[in-house]
Amino acid sequence: MSILDVENLYKTYGTQTLFDHLSFSISEGERIGLIGVNGTGKSTLLNVLAGKDSAESGNLRHANAFQLAYLAQTPTFEPGVTALDYIYGGTSSIMVAVRNYEQALRLLEKNPNDQLLQEKLLERQQQMDTAGAWDAEAAAKSILTRLGIHDFETPVSESSGGQKKRVALAKALIQPADLLILDEPTNHLDNDIIDWLEEALNQYPGALLMVTHDRYFLNRVTRKIFELDHGHLYIYDGNYELFLEKKAEREEQESAGETKHQNQLRRELAWLRRGAKARSTKQKARVERVHEMQEHKGPERKQSVDLAIGSTRLGKKVIEAKQVSKSFNGQPLMRDFDLLVTPGERVGIIGSNGSGKTTLLNILAGHIESDSGAVEIGDTVKIGYYTQEHAEMNEDLTVIDYIKEAAQVMRTADGQQVTAEQMLERFLFSRPRQRTFIRKLSGGEHKRLYLLRVLMSEPNVLFLDEPTNDLDTETLTILEDYLLQFPGTVLAVSHDRYFLDRIADRLIAFEEDGIIRRFEGNYSEYMDERKEEQAAMSKAKAEKMAVPKHQQTNRKKKKLTYKEQQEWIGIEDRIATLEDRVEQLKREIVEAGSNAGKVQELFVEQQQTETELDQAMERWTELSLKVEEIEKQQ
Repeated sequence: MSILDVENLYKTYGTQTLFDHLSFSISEGERIGLIGVNGTGKSTLLNVLAGKDSAESGNLRHANAFQLAYLAQTPTFEPGVTALDYIYGGTSSIMVAVRNYEQALRLLEKNPNDQLLQEKLLERQQQMDTAGAWDAEAAAKSILTRLGIHDFETPVSESSGGQKKRVALAKALIQPADLLILDEPTNHLDNDIIDWLEEALNQYPGALLMVTHDRYFLNRVTRKIFELDHGHLYIYDGNYELFLEKKAEREEQESAGETKHQNQLRRELAWLRRGAKARSTKQKARVERVHEMQEHKGPERKQSVDLAIGSTRLGKKVIEAKQVSKSFNGQPLMRDFDLLVTPGERVGIIGSNGSGKTTLLNILAGHIESDSGAVEIGDTVKIGYYTQEHAEMNEDLTVIDYIKEAAQVMRTADGQQVTAEQMLERFLFSRPRQRTFIRKLSGGEHKRLYLLRVLMSEPNVLFLDEPTNDLDTETLTILEDYLLQFPGTVLAVSHDRYFLDRIADRLIAFEEDGIIRRFEGNYSEYMDERKEEQAAMSKAKAEKMAVPKHQQTNRKKKKLTYKEQQEWIGIEDRIATLEDRVEQLKREIVEAGSNAGKVQELFVEQQQTETELDQAMERWTELSLKVEEIEKQQ
């Protein structure tokens, strides 16, 4: 059943047609990936569907009760808004109830003896019951914690870009919605969280439409692909892998059709040039048909990006780090770290956010100093550094002027010279697009342009800090092909598993407890080994807990004391009694109504009973573990 119908959507941006009368529908539970080259209008389309932007013509049709949740590529936050304030925003009855309840609860915690606040909290609790919002409130805090957000009260505007993105992602996942729209949801997430997000989206009850550069993620989550290409939308059933196959078939068919058209046009032109007199109606019609054929536009030819770029000569010594240590705010990121980087290596740097990956690159590049140790750089090394937060661009420059600031020409691997204009064309910036001001580029086009500027300096050592963020899948494939042919050395920080599998033959992994591990192989091989290690550790732990039969006679068997036995027999009944009493107290508080004294008395008893319940649950856990161990002995 369709939940959203889009009819004849048309929108332009300057001289570019973003949507050329697009029509499509989204059905219940669909999983759709939207792909296309940066600058084609993917984020604009998401914004139009979400009501954040408008089209020049076209219609969107959906039911009156239709609910939509949206994660923007770069979310914004009002000053002073906390994580809980933000994620509980929205107009649904559940979100309104949770928002009001959390506000009342925080006020009462600050003024526990205020009778008016006590009454207000009771009112909010009733709203939560009516809306059935308790599960949503618990899920919200669970999702925030899973996304690495533990501070619910600090204003989000004061957080890092990664924290902001994760808070916005939490809100999108929590909001009740028929359609969830996500623009680059995996940006700023480490690989463990991306794995969790895959599972969460596979279980999400509503439909999903997303833009992402993570091709493994795209392949595992989606079941349909929308490709936006020069204003047209092509729809493919299947995941990203099937899309690649079907797209190749479509382009082959288009190419064959265009060849047939060109052959027919040549025959018609030959007839026209022989001097046929266009006197009869039939002849006039044929002349007009020739003119129409000449004006016909065939399929857009895909501009290839030849990245056979030369680099300056690299000697035998590249980079060596000796006994490097670095701490921030008393937290050690690396201790006595040694690293030898040799010519031609492809090194991937992985780890959770904040573990020290970018810090390591900055130390090796000489941008920051280590607390101790030394870094030696070879005399012939010329570093090109693509940073995660790229340098500020002068928005008033045109694309071509920005590149010419770095270099007018560069050399290819075979010694030829390529002009800045030619290089931009190879990076999918057409000649007219090169005259565009930088401020008019999309986020992905900014990244692609910045990447080219780094390469224009002809480095022989590349430092890449999260290069895949916001780049489209086509550009990513091109970048990967280039890195595989690049004659120099590459060190890349990335969370993109597909990218790491293609370009890295060695890893530096920032693991738990400040451990930095060197691994020979790509990312998938590393994860396979980690899983094997974790399985072995779990097995060893289980074996350690199990007592071998031949040792049972020589070892005193554990058993519950008499007091523990009596406690174990009655603890489940005690827990049930306490749970019933909590529910009874809630009802009595509601029935007490405006009797503030009675409400206060009951509220205090409720808190005490809940504390006893928590203690009983903890004790049940302790005793159950003992009982399990005794049963294993037997």
